[in-house]
Amino acid sequence: MAGKSKTGNPFPFRGLSAQEVLTARKQFGENTFGKPANVLWASFKKSFLDPVFLLLILAAVLYLLLNQVAEAVYMTAAVIVIASISFYQENKSGKALDALQKITAPHAKVIRNSEVALIPQQELVVGDYVVAEEGIVLPADGEVVQANDFSVNESLLTGEAVAVFKNTDNDNNRVYQGTTVSSGLAVYQATQVGAATRMGGIAHSLGEIKSEPSPLEKKINRFVTRMSLVGLAVFVMVWAVHYFRSGLLADSLLQALTLAMSILPEEIPVAFSTFMALGAWRLMQKGIIAKDVKTVEALGAATVICLDKTGTITENEMKLEQVYHYAAGQLFSSSDFTGVAAAEVVTYGMWASEPVPFDQMEKTLHHLYAEVAQDDQRRYYHLVHEYPLAGRPPMMTHVFENERGDRIISAKGAPEKIISVAKLTTQETQRLKTIVAGLNAKGYRVLAVAEGSMNDAAFPANQEDFDFRFVGLLAFYDPPKKGINHVFNQFYQAGIAVKIITGDSTETARAIAVQAGIREAEKTMEGNELMALDDEALKQAVTDTTVFTRMYPEAKLKIIQTLKALGHVVAMTGDGVNDAPALKAAHIGIAMGKRGAETAREAASLVLLKDKLDKMVDAIAMGRGISLNLKKAVRYIISIHIPIILIVTIPLMLHWVYPDIFSPVHVVFLELVMGPTCSIAYENEPGGKFLMTMPPRVVTGDLLSFRELGTALVQGLAITAGTLLVYQGSVYLQQGEHVTRALVFIALISSNIFLTLTDRALYKAKNGSRFQRNIVLRLVIIITLLLVAVIFTVPPIRNFFGFAIPAFWLVLTATGVGLLSVMWFDLVKKEVSVKR
Repeated sequence: MAGKSKTGNPFPFRGLSAQEVLTARKQFGENTFGKPANVLWASFKKSFLDPVFLLLILAAVLYLLLNQVAEAVYMTAAVIVIASISFYQENKSGKALDALQKITAPHAKVIRNSEVALIPQQELVVGDYVVAEEGIVLPADGEVVQANDFSVNESLLTGEAVAVFKNTDNDNNRVYQGTTVSSGLAVYQATQVGAATRMGGIAHSLGEIKSEPSPLEKKINRFVTRMSLVGLAVFVMVWAVHYFRSGLLADSLLQALTLAMSILPEEIPVAFSTFMALGAWRLMQKGIIAKDVKTVEALGAATVICLDKTGTITENEMKLEQVYHYAAGQLFSSSDFTGVAAAEVVTYGMWASEPVPFDQMEKTLHHLYAEVAQDDQRRYYHLVHEYPLAGRPPMMTHVFENERGDRIISAKGAPEKIISVAKLTTQETQRLKTIVAGLNAKGYRVLAVAEGSMNDAAFPANQEDFDFRFVGLLAFYDPPKKGINHVFNQFYQAGIAVKIITGDSTETARAIAVQAGIREAEKTMEGNELMALDDEALKQAVTDTTVFTRMYPEAKLKIIQTLKALGHVVAMTGDGVNDAPALKAAHIGIAMGKRGAETAREAASLVLLKDKLDKMVDAIAMGRGISLNLKKAVRYIISIHIPIILIVTIPLMLHWVYPDIFSPVHVVFLELVMGPTCSIAYENEPGGKFLMTMPPRVVTGDLLSFRELGTALVQGLAITAGTLLVYQGSVYLQQGEHVTRALVFIALISSNIFLTLTDRALYKAKNGSRFQRNIVLRLVIIITLLLVAVIFTVPPIRNFFGFAIPAFWLVLTATGVGLLSVMWFDLVKKEVSVKR
């Protein structure tokens, strides 16, 4: 399959043709692990196993045994409606997650028809030539056919986190899907894809492993489990009491079922999963991919954001502003780069770059070389040996060779490193350091360039062992992004600390930080200095320092771990292989969609598709809004369940005149109203302008604080008091059981509607409209009122519910009591000013 390279293909391979791709796919299959699960069946099974679903079926059976066919049909219809609502929510959440998976699906760079193409990973076939660059996750098993200093981390398969070097030798040329390229560049031919790969062999086992629930999910599941046990105990108790008094087995079971259904807060886990999944979908619409929906939960609690400099704070333009030629002792500006001296520095900088550049600086050097070179030599030389970027501070070296055996050895890296390997005198070293410091102070990123030579035939084990001649300095300027200072001001206003973690020099990073509007940018620390600190000193340093420089993977990870140990919820941005450990360790790892390495994107939990940091402001605001709305939904669920439970329990236990004031028919109707309200209407609640002026959410593992839970309980008890007052008032006025039941129902429905409105705002704003529009909530309320109107105006339905039409003044009274039992909360809300 070897052939001549064409435009866009620097490799000596032709690759597969379109027809050969189709043939290979038909013969060996697609690069996937198997068929997707049956979503419809999974959703149905989940609904069928829901406790409320089972209780409804049991109630329907009991009504049939009692020969109450209408009630049995109603309960069966309720089963269908609740299952439909659950399916709708599951389907909506599932579609959101499917859309996320499609966008985050990995791609592979392959050679086809003598062109390098980027294709979805699942379209890769056996026989494809795959270009494997530093930072990518290999998309298939295969054999290396070309390699330059190519190493792979195979810890996913072997457990060993040491990079394994690969070459074209038969005993060392196998690479495997799912492993990560640690260094270098290679081309390999895919020999197995999909289920036939080694990764495919363990894919089934991986699929069986369930993801660990978040602390908040565990709390919710534990709460629901406890309430289910309470419901079971109350079910037995109520059944026993009712049976002892009435002697009617089936009626007693129905009364016990009524209470059990009212106790189960099954809406809470539904609301949580719906809010998280749809929150991730809304983030996607803003160009932010949440790879794990649990990240949405953490966004609202972020207290510190750690940023890399290049491309996140800056434009990632890397314009070459100045060149210093060592032998000439002269600085050249961009207008003089075509001169012999400046061109020599640019030329050696280009040779020290990748032949197919990925980094923006290397792209700039290749572009400038094409302009300043009198005779472009790149087509005559090929890379024969490569020393990857390594060391502290780092450098890299490339060895190129032509057909005659002539070699070009070039190195570039941190000035202090290249100065040391060039073995300059103390006086020369000091002179260069002064020049470098002056360039760094302007915010320039400075690289040093050296020409290497060797006497032996074999390449040295370490790149530092070449004989180097110092050539010069390259000063790049990557300006801060326009409006970046406004982004930082929003972070600060939201109570989020900002820290920079970069591999650049202290002077460069500090200068850019000041230009970008970072507060306390003078507080800096280098990686080696940080790693030498003991635990206590490290905690203090990480707290006090704003700009961390000359950072390497271990130091970055140490910063993140220390911030977490101090109780911070940490967000971090990164785009390179060396950022992956820290991105994985952060609560919110943020990778860049355009320029980020695949390893970084794999390790991150969020991906910014357009590499715009201002999107993180949107993400955090949305995360806070989702957390706030989830709190509203849970408060509502708790508040409205309390009166239902007590209205069923108190008349029975205290042996009031109408002990069976509510039956399963009434509780099911209330459940049908509450479900959409908490998980659909509140999820659509718009965020207020105040979201980025409030402090981060305190992470305690509890969804509601003690005060918020207490407020929900008081609200529920107030509604209970109001409805029971209506009950006793109706009895006092001798209105009869059917009118009393109707008035209690009206009071409870009124309370429910007013509760949905008052719980929309946790605090009362001083200076503006009380609520923003929520069309879904309005729709839910309108539908509820229409259903209530139908119940009371259609005689068969009214009789089915056991209602009689009360006097108009009694209806107004019951509605007014419902209003007063809820609206008192508005009078005691803490007033906060919503700032513009």
